[in-house]
Amino acid sequence: MRLLLIGGSVFLGRALADAAIARGYEVSMLNRGKSSATVPQGIEHLRADRDESLDILKGRAWDAVIDTCAYFPKQVRDLLEALTDGTHYTFISSVSAYADLSQSGLTEAAALSDPMGDEVTEVTKDTYGPLKSACEQVVDQSGVDALIIRPGVIAGPYDPTGRFGYWVRRMAASGRFVAPGDGDAPLQIIDVRDLAAWIVKLLEDRTKGVFNAVGPERPITFRDFIDTGVRELGNRAQPCWIADETLANHGIEGWGKLPLWLPPARGNAPRLFEINGQKAWDAGLVNRPLADTIKDVSDYETSLQESVSIGLTREEEAKVLVA
Repeated sequence: MRLLLIGGSVFLGRALADAAIARGYEVSMLNRGKSSATVPQGIEHLRADRDESLDILKGRAWDAVIDTCAYFPKQVRDLLEALTDGTHYTFISSVSAYADLSQSGLTEAAALSDPMGDEVTEVTKDTYGPLKSACEQVVDQSGVDALIIRPGVIAGPYDPTGRFGYWVRRMAASGRFVAPGDGDAPLQIIDVRDLAAWIVKLLEDRTKGVFNAVGPERPITFRDFIDTGVRELGNRAQPCWIADETLANHGIEGWGKLPLWLPPARGNAPRLFEINGQKAWDAGLVNRPLADTIKDVSDYETSLQESVSIGLTREEEAKVLVA
């Protein structure tokens, strides 16, 4: 199969490339080439800025295209116009496209946010979901054979956000660290390698439709996550569970200062980690054990010269622990 990847080679793009090469695909990757990450060996690199010109695609044909980096509807329209007829198109959307994330157990049939138009030119926490919804609308109206994937939070080695890595570093270290709330907050994480391998396999059957891509199948809580990490990384760390009210009194919000944690009583998306993934699991998505992702991310974090700066600093954390 001839596969064209649109996007970078840092995280999901990298995992998709690896999965496709492992299955014997002929892979091309289109991006600006501005990342420090190199395009994997054996992959054709098409250097272009999709916002300026897609002329580099003229006269070329692929069996399938995976678009990992479209945030604006115009980007999707331009790409679909540049592709030859019959090309299978996969759009990576997000569960953030749903209109009401205060509901638990959202399925693929749930309403999406009102789509934003071409006048919106900036991706923010407020525009991200509606823009993804707008991109999906373009795909739906195009009539192409399309697969739309709505992932939740993606974790794994090479994650540039550092969200999962923040907790792995805390759980691997010695001594106390701030653990949020009572530990009952739900959590959903999908390993980037599981997501990529599943998407690539779906292409072989030219699968169409919409899928929520989340994990694991067995619901877990933040306490499950922390307990698993502490155990797998040597039992040196000591989580100090601090009530939501106490954290709020110290000006500590979820997600920003404590990545991946959404206080049940606060926030704009309290049910973000309660998405229904049954359709994807029935379609062959397999989630590896959480412990494996934790250990692999720990190995990756150890290999870095400098970790991503995110969440509470050690000084901020110490003040809360003392209080």
